[in-house]
Amino acid sequence: MTATAQKDLERQVASSLEAGGDGRYESALRSIAGSFGAVTATLHRADNGAQLLHLVAQLGLPPQLVPLTQQIPFGKGIAGVCATQREPVTLCNLQTDDSGQARPNAKQTGVAGAIAVPVFGPDGALAGVLGVGKLEEHTYTPDEHAVLAACAARLGRSFAA
Repeated sequence: MTATAQKDLERQVASSLEAGGDGRYESALRSIAGSFGAVTATLHRADNGAQLLHLVAQLGLPPQLVPLTQQIPFGKGIAGVCATQREPVTLCNLQTDDSGQARPNAKQTGVAGAIAVPVFGPDGALAGVLGVGKLEEHTYTPDEHAVLAACAARLGRSFAA
């Protein structure tokens, strides 16, 4: 992704979040997913006390998986591991992964290249997790990590507002 494309994405995410309303997070996810050629995207808010992630918005999840993603315990699945480790978790191919990081039901998404990125609030505390999934195998580059981290930072500021 070029520097110009990255700035455009950051502006799109900021614009979606500043617009307010119930659809602001879905709009931000559409921008992020579109920039990465992703078919799924999720945003969870962290409840650090309860050690749970709560689904705020999603894009492209099969309907049968939405109830299963409403609450994710820290340490379970890609998003939960990301929340525990407070660093990105990536899978080049979720469909063939045998690391144990992905939950078995995650394969129903049909995605291969998956990443979960921590969302931090302005105070540096974990505020949530941003997830993106592509149909094809994909190894996320350091530049892509940086772009997603910038989007996650913007989402974290929005959570705090």
